[in-house]
Amino acid sequence: MKDVILHAFNWKFKDIADRARRIADAGYGAVLFPPPLYSDENGPEWWQRYQPKDYRIMRSHLGRKQDVQRAIDELAKWGVRSYVDVVFNHMANESRQDRWNFPGQAELDRYKKERAEFEKDKLFGNLDEGFFDDHDFHPPGDISNWSDKAQLVDLALSGLPDLVLSIAVVRAQVQCLEALVAMGFSGFRVDALKHLPVAHINTVFRSGAMQGKYIFGETLTFDRYQNDLFLWPVLSQTGMPCYDFPLQQTMLRSFSPSGSLRELIHPDAYGNSLPWDKSVTFTVTHDVPNNDGFRGMLLDPHDEYLANAYVLGRDGGVPLMYSDNGESARSHACDSGRWENLWCRYDVTQMINFHNSVQGESMWVLWESDGLLVFARGDRGIVAINKTGEWAHADIRTWGLRWGNWRCQIHQHQMNIWGDRFQFAVPPRQAQMWLWEG
Repeated sequence: MKDVILHAFNWKFKDIADRARRIADAGYGAVLFPPPLYSDENGPEWWQRYQPKDYRIMRSHLGRKQDVQRAIDELAKWGVRSYVDVVFNHMANESRQDRWNFPGQAELDRYKKERAEFEKDKLFGNLDEGFFDDHDFHPPGDISNWSDKAQLVDLALSGLPDLVLSIAVVRAQVQCLEALVAMGFSGFRVDALKHLPVAHINTVFRSGAMQGKYIFGETLTFDRYQNDLFLWPVLSQTGMPCYDFPLQQTMLRSFSPSGSLRELIHPDAYGNSLPWDKSVTFTVTHDVPNNDGFRGMLLDPHDEYLANAYVLGRDGGVPLMYSDNGESARSHACDSGRWENLWCRYDVTQMINFHNSVQGESMWVLWESDGLLVFARGDRGIVAINKTGEWAHADIRTWGLRWGNWRCQIHQHQMNIWGDRFQFAVPPRQAQMWLWEG
């Protein structure tokens, strides 16, 4: 089964629907939708989608419920699964007198006034009633110590009303998930996982509706200390696959001028990546370019190309490819064009083709040095990555590899493998992904 996830970051739902066939043809197995729950429909900023007003309504700047449903249906038509980003840690930070009541009296009045239109966008529930009140939130107070687990769970993210593990909150979130499943979603990204109590995660995301669904979490960490403090405990206590920030940190080191690609051979053996079956692998997520405090986690643009080859060439984890609409370029001109249309860029789709062709095949190293890494996938796939500024050469044993013609999926070069050994050459700062053709 194809497993590569396209993170359609901040895409309008209509665009997902319109591109469904091209997404399937590019080799993706699933699309991660932006958060679709009711948020400021007049707010174009990407972060608005991460400030829900009401779980019972599906409406935002990106579209309405019918747009989401059409996107799900169009993807299903071409065999692509629909995953959705859910935000259950907090509600919207709004300047109004009843800010601890959701959706608030003004919105309830609007529901009545525009009854027919809001009924079209309703997921579940009675829109004549309030949804949350002040009993469902922690007392006001923002996180000040980001290494304090208690603060991360009990205090607010920059004023966002922070939900508690109450019966009403659990019931509402389970109902929301059931409604999303009924629409056709089969996977869920859990936002801000380290800010949710483990009991909350296990209670809500192990409900009946979640059985058989692919559920993974985002526990944003920057280094080994934070991995040990937040990520590994969440993994061990929930068993939920997570974004593989340890692997991203390892790639950041390995592809740096002083780093070594040898770190990428068996990163899981040294705690430098998550276990293969609990890992969502990536080179960049939306938080990294769009928040100034995280931009130090960005790879050099060309290193990111090489790292994409590694993520899509290796065995282990579920790869996620990020593609945006240039949101970060509005503040950082250097990002212009970097991730826009990445989803259909030739090198990326060819890497995905390689991944899909060798999925499930074993991986072993054919050559290693600080600057050159060559590994096999089964007997019919080879990945070579040269991070240096010079041609790199390797003397490869052919044991375990098929003899005959091979083609590089990225560059369309051909080579012939036969005999006991062959000489391998990789240009400077390049990646190659070879498949056996016969």
